[in-house]
Amino acid sequence: MISTNRISDIFFDLDHTLWDFEKNSALTFKLIFEKLNYSIQIDDFLAHYNPINQICWKLYRENKISQKELRIQRLVQTFNSLNINIKVKDLKYISYMYIENLSKFPHLFDGAIDLLKHLERNYKLHIITNGFDRVQKFKIKNSGLKPYFNFIFTAEKVGYKKPHPKIFEIAMKTSGSTPYKSLMIGDSFEADIQGALKLGMQALHFNSHNEPEHKSCSIVYSLNDIQQIFN
Repeated sequence: MISTNRISDIFFDLDHTLWDFEKNSALTFKLIFEKLNYSIQIDDFLAHYNPINQICWKLYRENKISQKELRIQRLVQTFNSLNINIKVKDLKYISYMYIENLSKFPHLFDGAIDLLKHLERNYKLHIITNGFDRVQKFKIKNSGLKPYFNFIFTAEKVGYKKPHPKIFEIAMKTSGSTPYKSLMIGDSFEADIQGALKLGMQALHFNSHNEPEHKSCSIVYSLNDIQQIFN
């Protein structure tokens, strides 16, 4: 159970938590493939791309691949798994176009704005994200999220990725909060939940993409469920 009476600051993850990554990513690839006249079924492509992208992000969090390698390898592996031969220059172009266009799509999870309007009355709200600084800030601005948040902490800017304790510690110091008074809400058990709990924060797992069940903290499956907790 969440002890709401001691919370002063709530920290949100961005992708898969507020910003609907799967939906916006699908629209971005659709745009790119139409521009390139690729006859690729988007659903087939995403069925391969999404799990590969999650694996690549895990490697990136663990500092096993670079940002540049992440952006290219997720595409290389996806096209390979689809048995589609594609030139290196085309891969680089798709990667570039993806980053340039992804943040232009503004779709949020159902209930996101209503939840933030509800919470901002009594709590200071912030974002901690492992996403790339420029891309994340465009997402936040273009989707209408910016007015609700006091501080935006990106791993690229801070220099540490969740679940490293340093990114949470810097967020605490900058926001003027403490772990005891703070709650982390995110979709990733490894990055958001374990990272926050290790520092002594409370955590709430928004299980938006069917991660395994656990008993480390409360789990919800919609943003409306979160609003009910704070009624």
